[in-house]
Amino acid sequence: MNFEMAQDMAEMEGIQVASIVVDDDIAVEDSLYTQGRRGVAGTILVHKILGDAVRKGKSLKEIKALADELVKNIHTVGLALSGATVPEVGKPGFTLADDEIEFGIGIHGEPGYRREKMQNSKDLAKELIEKLVRSFTIQSDDNNFGILINGMGATPLMEQYIFANDVKDLLQQQGIKVVYKKVGNYMTSIDMAGISLTLIKLKNSNWLEALNSPVETPAW
Repeated sequence: MNFEMAQDMAEMEGIQVASIVVDDDIAVEDSLYTQGRRGVAGTILVHKILGDAVRKGKSLKEIKALADELVKNIHTVGLALSGATVPEVGKPGFTLADDEIEFGIGIHGEPGYRREKMQNSKDLAKELIEKLVRSFTIQSDDNNFGILINGMGATPLMEQYIFANDVKDLLQQQGIKVVYKKVGNYMTSIDMAGISLTLIKLKNSNWLEALNSPVETPAW
């Protein structure tokens, strides 16, 4: 609603606006907390690629077309070891025992699709990768992918690197070539301990070039 209001206000000022909905979260759809799929960490990759298009002077119409094609090729799923505490509420959105994890959480504290006992990094990576790979229609020549491993806020970078190494090994076993990778805290959820894995199918070589293009920002 807020985005639509902002768009209406901009158009009243004579500013051309296009709307892009990033819905990369494949964990849940049309749940108690959502209408359609949620947008999560894959939004970061959309920002980076569209930002490159803007710097190259692409028109709003061209950027909108690029975005519509791009979002179809970005899928994400995450997990949490603890819920996020919204300051105004003062307590976590959901509570997990010390030996529990939850698959498929959202970035605003929404619960996921399954709760289980704690597992090691490789088993967690296997769960997320299997779900992501099934979500794509992968042809024999679709072997160039990028990954974004995103910390949810309270996950140490060392643990993210361990998870990244397991993801790399498991993807190689499935014949999926990772030509781009990013690891760090990019789409966080306050104090949530957890991680998300984003897979982007790099259908266009320009997308990889855009991801690798140099920028000066605090968070890239």
